Amino acid sequence: MGLTGLIGVPAWGGAEESVALPFVNGGRNLVNNFPQKGTMVLQRARPPLLETPFEVFDQGIFTPNDRFYVRWHLANIPEAVDPATFRLKVRGHVKQSMSFTLDDLVRKFKPYEIAAVNQCSGNSRGFFAPRVAGGQWANGAMGNALWRGVSLKALLDRAGVKTGALQVRFNGLDTGILPQTPDFLKSLDVDHALDGEVMIAYAMNGKPLPLLNGYPLRLVVPGWYATYWVKMLDDIEVLDKPDENFWTTRAYLIPDTPFADIVPGQQGVKLIPINRMVPRSFFTNVKDQAKFKVGETKTVRGIAFGGDTGLAKVLFSADAGSHWQEARLGPDHGKYSFRQWTVELRPSSMGPQTLMVKAFNTAGASQPDRANWNGSGFMRNVIESVSVQSV
Repeated sequence: MGLTGLIGVPAWGGAEESVALPFVNGGRNLVNNFPQKGTMVLQRARPPLLETPFEVFDQGIFTPNDRFYVRWHLANIPEAVDPATFRLKVRGHVKQSMSFTLDDLVRKFKPYEIAAVNQCSGNSRGFFAPRVAGGQWANGAMGNALWRGVSLKALLDRAGVKTGALQVRFNGLDTGILPQTPDFLKSLDVDHALDGEVMIAYAMNGKPLPLLNGYPLRLVVPGWYATYWVKMLDDIEVLDKPDENFWTTRAYLIPDTPFADIVPGQQGVKLIPINRMVPRSFFTNVKDQAKFKVGETKTVRGIAFGGDTGLAKVLFSADAGSHWQEARLGPDHGKYSFRQWTVELRPSSMGPQTLMVKAFNTAGASQPDRANWNGSGFMRNVIESVSVQSV
């Protein structure tokens, strides 16, 4: 797969339109000249950060490949990957080091599919107050796809994990510009790697991965934040000691507190690697300051997901949280997938209304009433609200 001009900055960044994201300094360009991508919100050109325009999420449960958000850490991304010469290595604390072609993965292993949300750890960072450093995403640094590939367990079983294995580490083809830039490596505990759900995907939504979403292979870690979903995956190493690399021990750390929440300036807080996602819900067809006609029924809809487990229910309020009703849920595509919710709203009097929505997962977790804060801008999942006018 060749994509001419992928690395060249002049080939990127042209904008014909702009959009105002709903926070301070929220002006962004809309671009459509990134390879295999439609119109996206440009957060950064190199390494690319492209946000999905939020109206896309009202068009279906599965996020189209050409509108699926993009987030890379290192700037040197191959312009092309030759599927004939590409190899995935499995090595380290295994009985036999192995190398697999793409054809091997497609033809010699049982296909595995799972619907799962991929969400950046910093999704919604632009809403943090006080503001924090990092990509100032709105709510579009996420997407839902039907992933198809090979169970990671099947590959590890083929290589034979030795007794004493502790973690499995993953590496991709991207590199830093400077030699001293730490390679982007991520690890999972060996029991997690062998749980049968973690997978190596070669397709999403029935098509090969777009290059910017990790072609030819990416790790899929259902229920966990996307920092673990290594793109352009070409190396799997089983470790018999804890992984001490930069991206494990110093980056993507969160406070070990409920909702990863601390007070700005708070010191001495224990930090741990970010891991499981938390439940979230959103409005997709109603924006702030939308107008509703008194006496007319309007279908209000959105999406929700349970985070690291299934979605149990979605509650909706038309009066700023004083009263709640249960929303109707659409088809269930699996516990890690988006799910649509709908309610019928019929305003009876004129004036402002605050609509609110919150999700509960099957483990009993729900969205908090108050937004969390941490210095990295991670794991926002406060109850969503919009202000509307009934006229």
